[in-house]
Amino acid sequence: MPNMNKKRWMVLVALVLVGLGSGILLYNNKEDHKSSLHQNPLQMCIQGQVASRAALVISKYSRDHPVFLRLRDFFWVTSQSKFQLPYGTNGSEDTLMQVLAVANDFHIPQEIERLQCKRCIVVGSGYRMKNSSLGEIINTYDIVIRLNNAPVHKFEGDVGSKTTFRFFYPESAFSDPVLDNNPDTLMVLVPFKSLDIKWIKTILKNEMRIRKGFWKKPPLIWNVKSKNIRILNPYFMKVAATNLLGKNMTKEKIIAKPTTGFMAISFAIHFCDMVHIAGFGYPAFNDSQPIHYYDKISAKVMMKSTHKIPLEAIAIRTLLQHNVIQNVTYF
Repeated sequence: MPNMNKKRWMVLVALVLVGLGSGILLYNNKEDHKSSLHQNPLQMCIQGQVASRAALVISKYSRDHPVFLRLRDFFWVTSQSKFQLPYGTNGSEDTLMQVLAVANDFHIPQEIERLQCKRCIVVGSGYRMKNSSLGEIINTYDIVIRLNNAPVHKFEGDVGSKTTFRFFYPESAFSDPVLDNNPDTLMVLVPFKSLDIKWIKTILKNEMRIRKGFWKKPPLIWNVKSKNIRILNPYFMKVAATNLLGKNMTKEKIIAKPTTGFMAISFAIHFCDMVHIAGFGYPAFNDSQPIHYYDKISAKVMMKSTHKIPLEAIAIRTLLQHNVIQNVTYF
């Protein structure tokens, strides 16, 4: 019996050594991410690495576009935007100028601008963030991008507490943003329709609130300082819909309407030097498992969505396979 135990032990050691030597990591279940290299996001960041890899995968990839809309971009314009929101500013220029004139501090913060290498993580709202214990790891990234009204309060152990950018639209805005954001968090409006721009204008200029035209009533009172507000350049939505999801433009229209999360990935691969994602992916549509880490809504609601979820999954896998982005959880 002692000899048998010894033999088994030797076989086990050999298997471990083979596993280590192969250098292969699998992320097909909930436990794999806990032992992955992504537990150390402080790994070497190489300036321009994401850009060089993305250029090989994304047609007409370019970083020559401003991240946020700026007031000066609407003066002396020689050619107007071809598309309406969410893919362009056509038809919304006048309202945008009024908004940007009030919240005209649309620069990138100096503490981000001066980073030699931007390490970013896009934190999805997926159920796989629950009990992930990734909070401390997420807080180590230079830039933490969160989505919509995904809460931080009471979930810090799994999702962290740092928020650099929060991408949202009126229907997904917190009524009280202070609780789940940092004082310096930039609230980045992702305008899906012209009404979204009008909503932010009423907030900034304290005008009569808009109540009709939204699929869900947005906050009437929104306690965010104007210096913390940005409007995302619709260019990144256009890239997400056409270059990443592969939907063609027909008669000045684009069919696909990416989710906020997928659009945030599109933004990150045009802005960051290292892009990690966490909490992305949905269970099967007939699965009773919740889709968010913070509520009990099941995947069945996604069947009614106008978003191209299967196409987004394929696009994310392609970006992962080409190492444009890396996954901290599993997908």
